[in-house]
Amino acid sequence: MIPRPESHETPEPAPPADGPAPSAAKKATAKKAVAKKAVAKKAVAKKAAAKKAAAKKAAAQTGTARKATPRKVTEKKAAATKSAQKSARKAVAKKAAAKDPAASAAASPPLSASSASSASSGSSAPSASPASGQLTPPEMELAVSPAVGGADRERLLNGTHHAPHSVLGAHPVPGGVAFRVLKPYALGVTLLSGGVSVELHDDGEGFFSGMLPLREVPAYRLRVRYEGAELEIEDAYRFLPTLGELDLHLIGEGRHEQLWTVLGAHPMTHQGVSGTRFSVWAPNALGVRVAGSFNFWDGTACPMRSLGSSGVWELFLPGIGEGELYKFEITRPDGSRTLRADPLARRTEVPPATSSMVTSSHHVWNDQEWMERRAEVPAHRAPFSVYEVHLPSWRPGLTYRQLAEQLPAYVKDLGFTHVELMPVAEHPFGGSWGYQVTGFYAPTARLGTPDDFKYLVDALHRAGIGVIMDWVPAHFPRDDWALAEFDGRPLYEHEDPLRAAHPDWGTLEFDFGRREVRNFLVANALYWCEEFHIDGLRVDAVASMLYLDYSREPGQWTPNEHGGRENLDAVAFLQEMNATVYRRVPGVVTIAEESTAWDGVTRATHHKGPSGFGGLGFGFKWNMGWMHDSLQYMSHDPIHRRYHHPEMTFSMVYAYSENYVLPISHDEVVHGKKSLVSKMPGDWWQQRANLRAYLGFMWAHPGKQLLFMGQEFAQGSEWSETHGPDWWLLDPNYGAEADHRGVRELVRDLNTVYRGTPALWQCDTEPSGFRWVTGDAAEDNMLAFLRYDDAGTPLLAVCHFAPVLRDDYRIGVPDDIPAWHETLNTDTTRYGGSGVTNPDPLKPEPQGWHGFPASIRLTLPPLATVWLRPA
Repeated sequence: MIPRPESHETPEPAPPADGPAPSAAKKATAKKAVAKKAVAKKAVAKKAAAKKAAAKKAAAQTGTARKATPRKVTEKKAAATKSAQKSARKAVAKKAAAKDPAASAAASPPLSASSASSASSGSSAPSASPASGQLTPPEMELAVSPAVGGADRERLLNGTHHAPHSVLGAHPVPGGVAFRVLKPYALGVTLLSGGVSVELHDDGEGFFSGMLPLREVPAYRLRVRYEGAELEIEDAYRFLPTLGELDLHLIGEGRHEQLWTVLGAHPMTHQGVSGTRFSVWAPNALGVRVAGSFNFWDGTACPMRSLGSSGVWELFLPGIGEGELYKFEITRPDGSRTLRADPLARRTEVPPATSSMVTSSHHVWNDQEWMERRAEVPAHRAPFSVYEVHLPSWRPGLTYRQLAEQLPAYVKDLGFTHVELMPVAEHPFGGSWGYQVTGFYAPTARLGTPDDFKYLVDALHRAGIGVIMDWVPAHFPRDDWALAEFDGRPLYEHEDPLRAAHPDWGTLEFDFGRREVRNFLVANALYWCEEFHIDGLRVDAVASMLYLDYSREPGQWTPNEHGGRENLDAVAFLQEMNATVYRRVPGVVTIAEESTAWDGVTRATHHKGPSGFGGLGFGFKWNMGWMHDSLQYMSHDPIHRRYHHPEMTFSMVYAYSENYVLPISHDEVVHGKKSLVSKMPGDWWQQRANLRAYLGFMWAHPGKQLLFMGQEFAQGSEWSETHGPDWWLLDPNYGAEADHRGVRELVRDLNTVYRGTPALWQCDTEPSGFRWVTGDAAEDNMLAFLRYDDAGTPLLAVCHFAPVLRDDYRIGVPDDIPAWHETLNTDTTRYGGSGVTNPDPLKPEPQGWHGFPASIRLTLPPLATVWLRPA
């Protein structure tokens, strides 16, 4: 281990037994000295004891290793040593130059090629220490050449050295301190210490070395001369490791929950010097070097050290700060090299550029009020309506900070409680919408810096809007500068090609069974929640993670240890991720995009279900069944809907099996699926009426709501990431502007009434919060149901999906409500409807109907949903 250069408290080393070098002449001298000492011992015992203390004191003052023996013995030993030293030095130097210093663990550290002191020239004259200014006696002179051994030299130049700090930098050796520097392209290197400058010897190929007869490593700097420039710098190889044993232990165990604080690039002050700590996990690498804008992308001078068996490589580079670009140059097991972006980079270049960037956060949060109260009410018992946004195309060209000026105001005006951002983690291909991630810890640089993204989240919180982020732990792309075979072998992906290749997207699946990979992903989930104050994670493609045979034919997958198709590693990962997030970040919710009937997606991880598995631990699950069934029903012409009525009612059979979100997401309005309004049958008026009735049904149905941008104003075209929503439809100069604005007015009112009516959200996950009035009126294309809050206060929803007017339509109701009044009607003229409403209170009649003791008669508008509350 390299001693701390700035420390002056290192215990004084024991002086050598017979001088600084084990030459033959010195061994002979030593024997004579010992014999003479034995003869003289009895006569001078008392005197020797007194002189020993004085000699020790003198040695400490002069910085030499003078042996505390009786004066006569010392004088004769010195004379013998001096007479034999020149011849011995030549023989030993030849032997040392030929020997590989790394060949033996017992050998002293390898020395550089030539010394800057007089000792390296073979002179026997005393030399001076620049640190103390005292003369060094002849026995302290260097007897070997400080040349870097051939093996170390080759490994450093080839990028395969696992311990460059053991060769480069300053090292105490017999006779003094050796200094070794690797600076390719430098014309010269000068050592600066204690007001003394010493030119190091140029050993060729960028190596420089020197030797000073010091007792300990001094504080020093380097002056490096290039053609046309001269720099005074700190030596990166004089610093101790920046990672502690606890960090390495947690990384090895796969339990470092704040992994982003120890891996990646971190500006910091280390041993009193400002710089950047680089660290990366690459256990299969033969060597790793840092290449970047600060060394002209040549990592030769910046080899990293391997920290034991952890697989982590580390290097502190003084003088490197924010804004510098970098990558890791990894030497693979086969000896080839690859240049890789940092898996834990917290900032990247703007794509298509692929470099990582050194960064620190300077954002000061102003959302304390939001953060303090977000955990007061569990998400499943609170209003939760979500506006899904693709940030790069919501208003194309806007940055994070510009979006912060517009998006919060727009979402707040519409009354949504949350936004869900499609993936913001860095991705190379914009057409992937962010679902093929290469920079899992970096917000996309397309829209600004990480602090700019924090500013947007902060602004949304201050507007009272929660932020959910799509998170993609299922897979990653094969780009050769990113995670794929990161250190030359499968690392983040499974080593079995059948398990690694994702069959649908041409990507690679994570190896969820490897603890370091699980750690990478679990810490990533925490990173977004803790560092960016994200309120929820919607986890993409959960179904593809859970099943070994997902989109695979027989013979393309291997059963688990129990013979089943479940991916047990993925199950364990999802359980760990959810348990850790809920434990560390109160108020955050996780949401699964899971399209199968997996048992217990939102059940607690410690509660086992009928299948024998514990729950996955999510807060919500996307109700893909409801989405597919209800959209299928709405796509039918009303005359045929009577034959498909169960598609609107079947969801209530399983509504309380999980905690559900009802998603009309981006996936439903792209790739030939048409926009939401364009899925509806009939002419333009009927399409809009169907859409309005459907939205009224959706907001009243048990579960939370999610609507993709552009659908709130009945955009007719499919969404495209290249241009985003058709905002021009809301231009007052456009002829049909009122039709689109009317739908947006409805969405605003749906959210307003929804947030003010606990019956619509308080008991979303409890059967006591719902009761059918009629679910079998297929001939009338009608269904009606009651929603209840904790106090039993109801809301009556009547959904009519036929294009006809029905007067005096009888609906069964409880007999304890004196009167009902219409609180929302999707056929209102303000929304673009025909204006058929029920303006007067509706009083129950004592005539039983639909299994209730009383009933009301109301007018059902064509293609409309009506909400009624107690008057």
